[in-house]
Amino acid sequence: MLHRTLLLATLFAALPAFAQTAEVKREVAGNRTSENIPPIPAELLEQLNRYQNTRGAGVAGWTKDGCLLISTRFAETAQVHRVCQPLGMREQLTFYPEPVSGITPSPARASRDGFVFAKDKGGDEYSQLYWFDAQTRATTLLTDGGRSQNGGTTLSADGGLMAYSSTARNGTDRDVWLRDTRTGATRLLVDAGGSWTPLDFSPDGKELLVMRYVSAAESHPGVVDVASGKLTLFPVDGGKAAFGGFAFAPDGKTVYFVSDEDAGGKPQEFKTLRHHDLASGKLDMLSAGIPWDVTGFAIAEDGRHLAYVTNEDGIGKLRVLSLPGHKEIRLPALPVGLIGGLAFSPDGKRLAIGINSATSPSDAYVIDLAAATLTRWTRSEVGGLDASKFVAPTLVRYPTFDQVNGRQRTIPAFYYKPMRPARNGKYPVVISIHGGPESQSLPTFNPTAQYLAGEMGVAVLVPNVRGSSGYGKTYLSLDNAGKREDSVKDIGALLDWIAQQPELDASRVGVIGGSYGGYMVLASLTHYSDRIRAGVDIVGISHFGTFLANTENYRRDLRRAEYGDERDPAMNAVFERISPLNNAHRIKSPLFVAQGRNDPRVPWTEAEQIVKAVRGNGQPVWYLLYADEGHGFAKKANSDYYTAATMLFWQTYLLND
Repeated sequence: MLHRTLLLATLFAALPAFAQTAEVKREVAGNRTSENIPPIPAELLEQLNRYQNTRGAGVAGWTKDGCLLISTRFAETAQVHRVCQPLGMREQLTFYPEPVSGITPSPARASRDGFVFAKDKGGDEYSQLYWFDAQTRATTLLTDGGRSQNGGTTLSADGGLMAYSSTARNGTDRDVWLRDTRTGATRLLVDAGGSWTPLDFSPDGKELLVMRYVSAAESHPGVVDVASGKLTLFPVDGGKAAFGGFAFAPDGKTVYFVSDEDAGGKPQEFKTLRHHDLASGKLDMLSAGIPWDVTGFAIAEDGRHLAYVTNEDGIGKLRVLSLPGHKEIRLPALPVGLIGGLAFSPDGKRLAIGINSATSPSDAYVIDLAAATLTRWTRSEVGGLDASKFVAPTLVRYPTFDQVNGRQRTIPAFYYKPMRPARNGKYPVVISIHGGPESQSLPTFNPTAQYLAGEMGVAVLVPNVRGSSGYGKTYLSLDNAGKREDSVKDIGALLDWIAQQPELDASRVGVIGGSYGGYMVLASLTHYSDRIRAGVDIVGISHFGTFLANTENYRRDLRRAEYGDERDPAMNAVFERISPLNNAHRIKSPLFVAQGRNDPRVPWTEAEQIVKAVRGNGQPVWYLLYADEGHGFAKKANSDYYTAATMLFWQTYLLND
């Protein structure tokens, strides 16, 4: 405690003079350009070091010989590793300066053993696909290697065909391409315009399920005849619905899928798991009794089991059904947390899952289905910290400005309350706002939140304002287009709630968010600068018009579906009214803006223009720009510096008297 007090006292004494200067102090250090960011004190770096050396392990699938493929980081970026026994050695297979994603192992019946993976350059998201051969350890480029975005890899049951989505044709539409993995021949399969993704081959490889994504509330599934390329769209009950996974049943005649599509003419609020007989039209709602979204499912290659996960108020629940009867089987007790990475072993007897909680990083576990036992396969490091001192958030609901069904609407939020007593009797607060906006904050392991609560004594509130996913399609739509600022009002309501909590200091509130969450930070500062001490905007939108004009072509129509179309004069008028850039004169709080130069989603110009505008107010503005990053910071050294600068920013403007 004494060490922490001396550190804060030293920082508080040294920084105000720097903060008051009007000139821009720029420093260029390799790939990093920083403006007005003071040198990071050695004491702060030392204190952060262990939190920045936590890591997790994500399940990517099984190898043909029964080892697990996982994604984890041991150096700068996440790479593919192999683990062949519980808590065994993690053998690294890929070694790149850029992170590896989209890991797709070859099926058990495939003649070749290995996996497909995706990798971009400097966060530009022009991901290329590669084949890693398990026998030779050689890597082969599968796509054009240029400025195209490739992903969504799907392999046929025998591994002979690979379908994937790509923008190679025109840089705007995501088409479905087909590659013969035996000859290397590639052809365009679906070029119907829009954003298409392959989902699953039929067991005989003759048909391919595909889907066109329009928005979080609308997708259009269909099936393609692989030989002819003929596309047949499935009818959608109600005309419009959201869809999740879509896969052939082992018999090849029926399909499983996740959707909030109307059923029998009855509207559905949540995405449920369904089984559909394509010939007879018979539909079974397999998760109809669960009033929460199904987030994913997987089918064993032997066709005997199906596993699916529901998101129940931020907590993952796993269920496994026997096929074809759909009877739920007994499972072992699982740690409470989020569940992902569902992967059946090649023989179908085991199920690998990833489990993540607020107090434990992601790790791989394996369930023996016959014995109903759970075995931990990885134990990720937490930087040598005492995990028993990590803060588990509580779920709170606070009232907002409007009503639903005659009652006050409430907004869910996860509340990280420090364990130690508050300085001066009350805890300062940081509000962390997720991006998307069609996303959801979940109680995952967050070392930064743990540092704020455990070391700095700062309470962290993580709201899921209207427009978030996970709470039904009505809630998801409450911030669309002209209703955009209603979600900002939810932050105003949270400020009201904070003021009513005796342990929280309403005079010391900061806001932080990335991407759309960055817009929310800026918008909150334009409306509530008198109640917010400081804000941190990471890769955030500062003006919807310039954002839509400059975002990559393949994203523009997708974002118009959510935010509104700037070509419509009425919608453009809304953008001009609500965009933070046009209201920057209202921002009276210190601001920290962090950005990646290669961001294809929210271009770096969004950061540059808000930095210039807010500095025009005479407010302190820190600015951080990375030349080798995109939409967020994927490299450890970059992320570490950004985090240290953010903690220094909070110490300077949130905690300093």
